[in-house]
Amino acid sequence: MRLNKLVMSVAALAVVSSGLFAGTSNMNVEKMFEKECQGCHGPNHEGGVGADLRPAQIAKKNAGMLVETILNGRQGTAMPPFASKMDKTDAQKMVDYLQHFKGKKMEVLTLENVKSGWKKLNDRMALLKKYPHAADVKKVTDICFVTERDAARVVFIDGTTGKVLSRHPAGFAVHVTVTNKRQPRYAYSISRSGLVTMFDLASKGQQKIAQVQVGSDSRGLAVSPDGKYLMAGNYVPGGAILMDAMTLEPLKVYPTSSVIDTDGNIGSSRVAGIYDTPYGPYIAFALKDAGHVYIIDYSKPNFPIVGDIPNIGKILHDGFENEGKEMGRYLMQASQGSDLMGVVDFKTKSLVAKVYTGPGSKPHPGQGSSWYNDRYGQLYATNSMNVGDVVIWDSNWDVVAHVRTAGGGLFVGTSEHTPFIWSDCVLGGPANWNKIYLINKQTLETDRILTVGTKKGTITDPVTHKVLYSWNVPTVKDKKGHVVVPRILHAEPANHGHWTMVSEWNAGRIGIYEAKTGKFVKYIKGLTTPTFTYSIEHRQSIPGA
Repeated sequence: MRLNKLVMSVAALAVVSSGLFAGTSNMNVEKMFEKECQGCHGPNHEGGVGADLRPAQIAKKNAGMLVETILNGRQGTAMPPFASKMDKTDAQKMVDYLQHFKGKKMEVLTLENVKSGWKKLNDRMALLKKYPHAADVKKVTDICFVTERDAARVVFIDGTTGKVLSRHPAGFAVHVTVTNKRQPRYAYSISRSGLVTMFDLASKGQQKIAQVQVGSDSRGLAVSPDGKYLMAGNYVPGGAILMDAMTLEPLKVYPTSSVIDTDGNIGSSRVAGIYDTPYGPYIAFALKDAGHVYIIDYSKPNFPIVGDIPNIGKILHDGFENEGKEMGRYLMQASQGSDLMGVVDFKTKSLVAKVYTGPGSKPHPGQGSSWYNDRYGQLYATNSMNVGDVVIWDSNWDVVAHVRTAGGGLFVGTSEHTPFIWSDCVLGGPANWNKIYLINKQTLETDRILTVGTKKGTITDPVTHKVLYSWNVPTVKDKKGHVVVPRILHAEPANHGHWTMVSEWNAGRIGIYEAKTGKFVKYIKGLTTPTFTYSIEHRQSIPGA
C-alpha cells in the first residue's frame, strides 16, 4: 500500500476562500500549514502550544496584523518569524486560508494501515553475529544521537571525542530518539512525518534494522524497560502504536479519534508524551487534547489499558519521571493550557497532585530535571515557554522556587556529574536566545550564565557580572550574508558525565562544555539545524527518557 494510503482515506471538506489574495501566491497553503504550523496549532487548527486558529477565533481579526505576525513572529512565545519561508503574498494567502477554514474529517488509526508501512531493512541477527561488539566506538553507550531537523536526518557522534560517526535519513524534522535500556545496541527515532526507524549502534556505521510509517504527524517514543516493546504516539491520525522492539512489527494500535475531553466534549485527540517506567510493566501516553493519561500494561495479553487518568488539564505535552526513592513511580505531565504539571502515580493509577507553574507559563520540561537537594530532598524542575522562569517543586508537590531567566525556554536538564541545572532561553528572542542559565542545585539560584556571542563566548557571574571564562566563537552568516546570533538549546550530559553538549540550532554546530564548571571545550561543526542531542549512556539511567 502506498504511503499516502497509510490511514483510511480522508476527504477534506471544501475550503471556501474569499478570493482576496487569489492569484498572488503559488504556495501550497495546506502543505505549508501541515509542515510548519500543524505541530503547534493542531491538524484542525484547534490550537495547542500555539493559539486556536479556527475561524470562530480569528475570522474577525485584522488580516494585516495576522500577516505581520506570520512574517515577524510573536516575541515571548513559541511563534517564530516565517519571513525567510514566506513572502507577504504567501502570508496573505495563509491568513485567507485560516479565516475561511471549514474543518476536515479526522483520520482514524488502524493496525492494518500501520502494518502496510512496516519494512525490514537489515537482518538483525546477521549484524549481531558480524558485530558482537561495537565497531566504531569502545562501547555503544559512548554514542550520542543528534537530530538534524531541516536535513531530515539523525547523526551519530562519539560522545567521548565529538567525532561524527554516521548520518542517516530518518524523516522530516526528526523529533525524538530513545535507546533500548535492556539492549542498548538498539536505538530508535521518530520524525514529525511519522517515520519510526530502528538502528544497530554496534554495527559499522550504525545501520538501520527496520522502519515503519506510523502516521503523518507524530511525536513521542518510548521503549519498555524489559526491551521487548516500543510505543509511538501520533498527532495524525491520533493514537498510539505498540511495536515489537526487535523488529518494529506493529502489534496493536490505540486510536484516540473519539475521546472525552476536560469539558465533556467528544472529539479527536493528538497523543503527546510517551513514557516507560521502571516502576511496573507500564507504558503511559498523554492525550494532548483530551487531558487524559492512559496506562498500558504490556505484561498482560493484548496489552490492555489498565489506567485512565482524566482531567489533568488542557493541552498536555511532554513530561518526565521522578528519580531517587521509588524511581519512576511518579509521572510529571505538563499541561500547557492550564499552566501546571500534573503528578500521575503509577502505583495507584491516579492523579495525586497539580503543581501550578504560574499564569501563562506554558511548562515545557523536555527531559525535565530531578535531583537531591540537601534542604528539600528530591526536587523537580521544568522550564517555561512564555516567560523566563524555571519552576522547582518538592516531593510534597509544593513549589519551592521560581528562578528567573532571560527568556522563555524549552529544556532544563541535569545529571549527577554537574552541580547545575542547565536551562535554555531559546524562545527569549535574538537578544536572549544565545544564553543558558546554570542554576545551582543546592542554593536554587543562578550560579553563572553561559552566553554565545557572534565572536566571543563567556561564562559570567550573574551578581558581579565578572567574566569567569571566555573563548573565541567562529562567526556564522546566513544565506543573505547577515551575522547570526547563535540560538542555543538542549543541554545534554556526555563523555561519562565530563561534558555537557549544547546545540546551536541556527549556527550548525554543537558546543561542548565542562559539566562541573561550564567552561568551553570545543565545537562539533558541519551540522544542519541540530536540535536534540541524546546520550545513550545518560539515558540508560533516566526513567521515562
